[in-house]
Order: sequence, then structure tokens, then C-alpha cells
Amino acid sequence: MKPIIAPKLGTALLAWPLWLAIAVLMTTPSSAFAQERIGVMAAALEPARDASSMSGDALLLNATFEFEMPQALEEAVQKGIALYFNTEFELFRKRWYWFDRKVASSTLTYRLSYSPLTRQYRLARGGLSQSFESLDEALGLLKSVRNWKVADKGVLNPRDEYDAQVRMRLDVTQLPKPFQVNAITSREWTLASDWREVPVTAELLR
Repeated sequence: MKPIIAPKLGTALLAWPLWLAIAVLMTTPSSAFAQERIGVMAAALEPARDASSMSGDALLLNATFEFEMPQALEEAVQKGIALYFNTEFELFRKRWYWFDRKVASSTLTYRLSYSPLTRQYRLARGGLSQSFESLDEALGLLKSVRNWKVADKGVLNPRDEYDAQVRMRLDVTQLPKPFQVNAITSREWTLASDWREVPVTAELLR
């Protein structure tokens, strides 16, 4: 009997539907593809008053990221392809008897685009947007997350212990279909950080 030889990854990906190949990309640890191409330089939580919160308090995240935009992505933006960057936050309550329980999560999405007519870059977040003369200026704002409400402070119980984490990644599912294939086959189209621990200090539990 001939030995069974497993197909190479590249061959297998070509045979799979596009959505399944993208799912593999998104569930594979980011370090395998990106090797921390986005660095999480700093991340911290702080409490703040929030009139919209039932508890009256909120948890705000401040984080700083660092990365160099790959040439392929820079050229894509200049050709009219919008790039979506997600900053993702998760908060877990520790449980000694079972898996930790996720008690809060939040995603902050920025849309980076370029207008050939005005020769300006635009960074949009929800219904707000800001224009920049250069890509470096736009990335400067993208890399600096300030006063982002990630959860109500009421989700914290002083008697429990918590872990929190944050990361940033290029959302390849928002790319046009041909470019999603590029994201699978080319490292230049993969831009992400590993999860970075965010301390949940005693002050936050008071």
C-alpha cells in the first residue's frame, strides 16, 4: 500500500472556498503570519465618569501601537482601496474551576482611504472623519488610541480577578475579493499584532 501524503498547505488553500481560506487566516495565531508586524508599545485602563452608563463609571483604554506600512498596502490605498483597521479589546473574569469568562469586549474600527482629487488621506471612525496631507499624519492618529470606552466599570466585581488584552489588525475581510486572496498568499498583506496584556489594577476594582 502506498503511503498517504498530506497535501501541501498552498495546494490545499487553492482547493478550498475563499471564505474557508480566509477563516483559516483569521483563526491562525497572528504571530505565524505577521510576526508582530504591529507592536503594542503601551496599553492601560483608567476609570472615568460616564453619564450614559448605568453604574455612572466607564473603563477607558489608552494604547499606543507602532508599525511600518508595507509598500503593497500603501500602493493599494493610493489606488483607491480603503483599508480597515480593527483595535480589539477583551476582558475576562478569572475562574479557577473552569475557563475564564469573557465579561466585556469591544472593537474600534478605523477606515483609511485616499482621495486622488484632493490628494489627501482620510481616517474615519464611525460618523467622524479627519483629513491629512500625508500618510504618516494619518497613521499617527491611527496608532494612538486615547480615551476609548471599552466597558462599563460595573462589570468589575472587587471580589474577583480579571485579565484584559488588546490587539490591532488589518481586517482583510473588508478588502475586495482579489485582495483577500493576496492577504492569504502574501506576507505584505498581513498586518497584525499579537494580543497584549492590559493590567487590571486594584484601583479599577474599587
